[in-house]
Amino acid sequence: MLMNDLDRALGDIRDIRRNMAQNTVFRGYGPLALCTTAAFAVIAALLQAHFVPLPTEHPRLYVGLWTSTGVLSAAWILVHAVTRSRRLHSALADDMISLAIEQFLPAAVAGCLLTIVLLLNAPQSIWMLPGLWQLIYSLGVFASCRFLPRAMLSAAAWFLLSGLLCLSLGNQRALQPWTMASAFGIGQTLIGLVLYATAKGEAHDA
Repeated sequence: MLMNDLDRALGDIRDIRRNMAQNTVFRGYGPLALCTTAAFAVIAALLQAHFVPLPTEHPRLYVGLWTSTGVLSAAWILVHAVTRSRRLHSALADDMISLAIEQFLPAAVAGCLLTIVLLLNAPQSIWMLPGLWQLIYSLGVFASCRFLPRAMLSAAAWFLLSGLLCLSLGNQRALQPWTMASAFGIGQTLIGLVLYATAKGEAHDA
């Protein structure tokens, strides 16, 4: 009986912590970390221009380059988010990091699966990937907006618009190095600026 009461009490505490995390604005994403990933996109564009000038002839190299850039960016953001969350959210850090991952994970998985399907079964349609990546990323940002500053909707809208514009190119122009670099460079910088302005505003109000 005592163990059952203890388990119930621990379960109630976990539920309370999770509810608090869900209703708290997540401050784990650092402005500098997000802006740094914009630089990653520029570097990837330079590498593509030099090593993969014809993506349609080497689709796997193209996908590998940008996928590696995405994985590196995600890892960079996650490392900084864990460190920053534990400093700013203390006891709620683990719950908030878990929620942040849960919000973005469906979009990330969908993007990976879509990339694999197109690369293996429709390589002639690889020109659609940049636009589709941006659209999927925008869905991840939209999903995360529920516990991020409201101004983050502008960044989600940017990726949605840039993805649609990229798809509207309708051909190999979508695979140009600066297509991805400009879309993600501007978008990630915008996210960083929103985070910086929000943090600065809160510090000023305090």
